[in-house]
Amino acid sequence: MGILEKISEIEREISRTQKNKATEYHLGLLKAKLAKYRSQLLEPTGKSGSKGEGFDVMKSGDARVSLIGFPSVGKSTLLNTVTETKSETASYEFTTLTCIPGVINYNGANIQLLDLPGIIEGASQGKGRGRQVIAVARTADLVLMMLDASKGENQRISLEKELETVGIRLNKRKPNIYFKIKKGGGLSFNSTVTLTHLNEKLVQLILHEYKIFNCEVLFREDSTADDFIDVINANRIYMSCLYVYNKIDQISIEEVDRIARKPDSIVVSCNMKLNLDYLLEKIWEYLALVRVYTKKRGERPDFVDGLIMRRGSTVEHVCHAIHRTIIECFKYALVWGVSAKYSPQRVGLSHVVQHDDVVQVITK
Repeated sequence: MGILEKISEIEREISRTQKNKATEYHLGLLKAKLAKYRSQLLEPTGKSGSKGEGFDVMKSGDARVSLIGFPSVGKSTLLNTVTETKSETASYEFTTLTCIPGVINYNGANIQLLDLPGIIEGASQGKGRGRQVIAVARTADLVLMMLDASKGENQRISLEKELETVGIRLNKRKPNIYFKIKKGGGLSFNSTVTLTHLNEKLVQLILHEYKIFNCEVLFREDSTADDFIDVINANRIYMSCLYVYNKIDQISIEEVDRIARKPDSIVVSCNMKLNLDYLLEKIWEYLALVRVYTKKRGERPDFVDGLIMRRGSTVEHVCHAIHRTIIECFKYALVWGVSAKYSPQRVGLSHVVQHDDVVQVITK
């Protein structure tokens, strides 16, 4: 029996098993087996012939955004509208057959936008070059999931399922679980909160499925069996996702209002160029980028070429962005802007900068 058959057999077993106290250990064990087989499917062991052609796109710019969606939902039209790149568009499916990169210039940042071929169901198992598409999506900072507003919620559920299968967790944070494998001493199980979904016996069963007998586990939040399996696998990617509903010009205004109120969702029309400026604003917000300006002593700030940093960056990160040797002769910095209590404020390396701050570095 191949891996795909084993996976479908376990999925059938999970779907027909009732969820209650008596079956929680059985379900936990099935989920652990399922995660293990899916990992084997993604990273096949041994030589399996020559490697297939991938989408080798060099990462460039300040951030990378992947466009994912079913065929013919408007991904290439969006790329053509918000970037200078031209990607072939037509009314039939699978117009785009390879990865086409474009660049969005917004707030002085160069954001790389990748137009990926349409995904079909079963993409996580390699159907329709789905594995290469999803492999590129794993390297992105943000996923833009393009959906057809006139086609219901099934497309969103299917796409989320395909990405979940390959270890991409959308709009979720990493579980707060400490896990460390040891050479001996058995299982050390502790928790700082009351666990309602897990107990020591279930944790032990899941660990035995992975042939782990000596380890230290500390739960700092009320986690589920799925969260614990994700921590054991340690190959999950947690990233932000923006659900973009296209073709709103084909549905009623009441339906547009209902979709727009969903979390992490935005409604647009690429053909009629509706709401695209708000989409760019949300991309900037979800990428958590800030722009910082520099200033030389006795001169006006350079408002032409700002430095693009991640939210939470400090003066030390700004110094590294200017030149890596500045940090060696750093004395202090003067900051004007939102992060300063007064203008200018004299700060050290650990000061966190905000969007549109002006920084002047004073050296020894």
